[in-house]
Amino acid sequence: MKVGASIKADPSKGDKIVRRRGRVYVVNKRDPNRKQRQKGPGRKK
Repeated sequence: MKVGASIKADPSKGDKIVRRRGRVYVVNKRDPNRKQRQKGPGRKK
């Protein structure tokens, strides 16, 4: 899955792009309010 332009990650502010369960997340330890998620495929049951 590609990281689209909808996710804005700034590494200088501590953002990290992480892939979990087919979704793309932006997590930040320094500023936990800077979280983002890019929608991925639906989960299978």
